[in-house]
Amino acid sequence: MKTRILGFVALAAVVSAAIVGLFVVPPDLNQGDAQRIMYPHVASAWLAYLSFGVTAVGGVLWLWRRDLRFDAVALSGAEIGVMFTAFAIWGGMMWGRPVWGVFWQWEDPRLTTTALLLALYVGYLLLRRLTEDPERRATRAAIVGLVAAIDIPIVHFSVEWWRGLHQTATIASPERALDPAAPMVFVGTLMGTLAAFSLAWLYLMIRRYELARAELAREEEARRGRLRAVQAAAANLRSQEEAAR
Repeated sequence: MKTRILGFVALAAVVSAAIVGLFVVPPDLNQGDAQRIMYPHVASAWLAYLSFGVTAVGGVLWLWRRDLRFDAVALSGAEIGVMFTAFAIWGGMMWGRPVWGVFWQWEDPRLTTTALLLALYVGYLLLRRLTEDPERRATRAAIVGLVAAIDIPIVHFSVEWWRGLHQTATIASPERALDPAAPMVFVGTLMGTLAAFSLAWLYLMIRRYELARAELAREEEARRGRLRAVQAAAANLRSQEEAAR
């Protein structure tokens, strides 16, 4: 019940943030209405970071504690992170066409490293399908998730380390935290959108974790069913051998 309430609150928050971003906040003087895409784009990118960070932490905790609940958390973070990364890339392309004149440019380090991040975690999800053994699957996924997480800081700091089309950080760099490069009305709207998306992220994480636990329970029941079938077959074979004697 509480999760359902959270879902309704998250939905209302996202709708409210969309209305404010589309109709309340004025357009940017230089970018015009295209700047409005930045609100969900940036929020999606940050939540992708958070999701993949959760995957990495879940992987570490699985390797340490050997509790499949942590693997369920890691899986939830990876799937939701892939969704938010794809959404961030799509939003960036929609913004890039009117502002840069192109949807995509591989020479830009932020775009390239973000595409690599998406590919790494899609690979993470595909890797999980290669075995039905939950412990082996969790171990392999944990290692891949930790390796893939190395790309998160590379994506974030790529605009500072290398030159490209992408602008540098507007509010995230330490020197701009209290004096952002954007007007405060834009910053406030961005923070509101991030808060709304974060509620949606939390709801999705809870629901996906519950589903992952249900999947684990189903797999465990299926394994027990196969084991009981093998034991019954073995017992039947022994009975036939004793009868034949």
